[in-house]
Amino acid sequence: MLRFEVSVEDLLRSRFALSPALDLCLLLRSLAGQGQPLPRAWAARLMPAFERLRRETELDAALALQAPQGGPNFVAPPPRGLNQTWADDLAVIRATPLEAARHEFAATANGPSARDPRVRAVLDSADAVSRIAEAMDQAWHELLAADWPQLRAICERDVVHRVGVIGEHGWAATIESLHPGVAWRAGGIEIGFFRGGTVRLAGDGLLLIPSVIVGHIAAHMEDPWPRTLVYRARGTAALWGEQETVPQPDALTALVGRARARLLLALDAPASTSHLARSLAMAPGAVGDHLAILRGAGLLVRARSGRSVLYRRTPLGEALSLFQSHADA
Repeated sequence: MLRFEVSVEDLLRSRFALSPALDLCLLLRSLAGQGQPLPRAWAARLMPAFERLRRETELDAALALQAPQGGPNFVAPPPRGLNQTWADDLAVIRATPLEAARHEFAATANGPSARDPRVRAVLDSADAVSRIAEAMDQAWHELLAADWPQLRAICERDVVHRVGVIGEHGWAATIESLHPGVAWRAGGIEIGFFRGGTVRLAGDGLLLIPSVIVGHIAAHMEDPWPRTLVYRARGTAALWGEQETVPQPDALTALVGRARARLLLALDAPASTSHLARSLAMAPGAVGDHLAILRGAGLLVRARSGRSVLYRRTPLGEALSLFQSHADA
């Protein structure tokens, strides 16, 4: 079992962040057959480009550093917050000192692929860091960049939901909502299916990272990262078309129209126009028009939160959504 000892100071310092680099590493592991299997349609779409990148770039050197349970820190630097971009991550990767990278090569490049002469030539070269960074940059732009706005919107909406749970029910309920195997017990976070003993956060707080690519939940306990939990964002299963209790808009369509039914059902947590547009792959202008109609009908209300305007369902909107859920059942 893995247990994080959590103090009041740790809770005050705990925060959420997004990590494009970590999601890219998770995606590469999955495409290479080392990680969580991707949805079949997504994998089929990406695999030709992935195989071509392996032939034409130094991507195999980056893959040789990855293992099912992790990889080197320098290719997935700790994120600073929710505004983290791939450009931020790439700049840190490129700035890694060669000696620091070689130290991680020695610790992680131990599999059969690391003995491939082509891979070994990259890892032993004086410009290994820049060559690996360039391969990862190409992989980002060809494999993940087009989907990232939608995936990022799902993660951002997840954070909005978790912050709401913290405000209404507290940190313990929020932590336990991340995964059925995660529990809050006696001032600590316990994950029964992980090994690792007891880890003290020592006043640094816990970093929480939502992801649409992680299998279910992962933990990071090594410097320079803070102690971290990476968890599956809400809405991921619906995005991939997996089987879960996700209401479909069919029964609502005749009443409010298909697009507005999708929006109403998507607002199980407050969201902004831009978040809804990205996560549902709809035009922002069309989303705004539909939200105005739903708000005028008394199904939604809106309130400002920082720089964003968030929409949420009214009791009438909740009742219609509940009716849909019963119809699906």
